[in-house]
Amino acid sequence: MAAPRKDNVKELILSSTEKLLETQKLTEITFAQIASDAGISKGTLYYHYKSKNDLMFDLSDKYLQQQWDDFIAWTEDPDKDTSLHRLVQYVLERDVSNLGMRLHFFYDAMLGNEDIRVKLMKKYADFAELISKKIAEKNPKLPAEYITWLILLASDGLFIHKTLNNENIDTDKFIKKSGQYVKYIMSYIE
Repeated sequence: MAAPRKDNVKELILSSTEKLLETQKLTEITFAQIASDAGISKGTLYYHYKSKNDLMFDLSDKYLQQQWDDFIAWTEDPDKDTSLHRLVQYVLERDVSNLGMRLHFFYDAMLGNEDIRVKLMKKYADFAELISKKIAEKNPKLPAEYITWLILLASDGLFIHKTLNNENIDTDKFIKKSGQYVKYIMSYIE
């Protein structure tokens, strides 16, 4: 088998790490496991990543950048209904559907990984600013920043309960009803 091309090695490492993270915490995964799963030597892995933190940074960048790009594409698509009730549903649906990697970022941040925590808080601030901007563009009379944080906090709550497999809440139904209630409320405001 031919060795992976240099430009594909980082992606290979990230994919292997993501796969391992499906069943283990980052603290339990060794560089040897990652290298073995990626089909590369430990030396090659160390060439690209000196620490697990570096790996987590790239994974979080990849994951969060994809969410960012998807949100931008959705809000700028003239064929999409991006009214407030749909925006609420969109953000909640996307956040709840990406449990795996998000759980690892939260876990590391809550266990004291300050670098990951700072990075996560920066991304939250960036997302909040972007969502607020999109809300304000369509509904300038609304408190966009407040609504944004309600959405993000609801998203985190749903994320936690879905992760815990809470049988007392149907997240899909909750998200749909949230959109319906926002639409109902907006009918009185507009």
